[in-house]
Amino acid sequence: MEKPLEQLAYALKQYPERVEAAPVGGLLLDSARQNAKRPAYVKLAVPDELVKALRGSREQSDLVLLVRVPKEIQKRAESPIVLPGEV
Repeated sequence: MEKPLEQLAYALKQYPERVEAAPVGGLLLDSARQNAKRPAYVKLAVPDELVKALRGSREQSDLVLLVRVPKEIQKRAESPIVLPGEV
């Protein structure tokens, strides 16, 4: 996977209506923390079209990312105050 953050930034800037986002918490079916016998995992309920896109050939598949936005940034996005460097 080459430069996924750049691809995401481009898509959000040029084609925001075509980018899909869903909070993972609403899709969560099961999860487990890492232990000595297995890695941590999450099990999500997603549309079948997304599963097909993930299981298809790598050349023709969509870029699917798990993105985390820190709470501090979420709060800044809602704030009417503009800090230096945010302009």
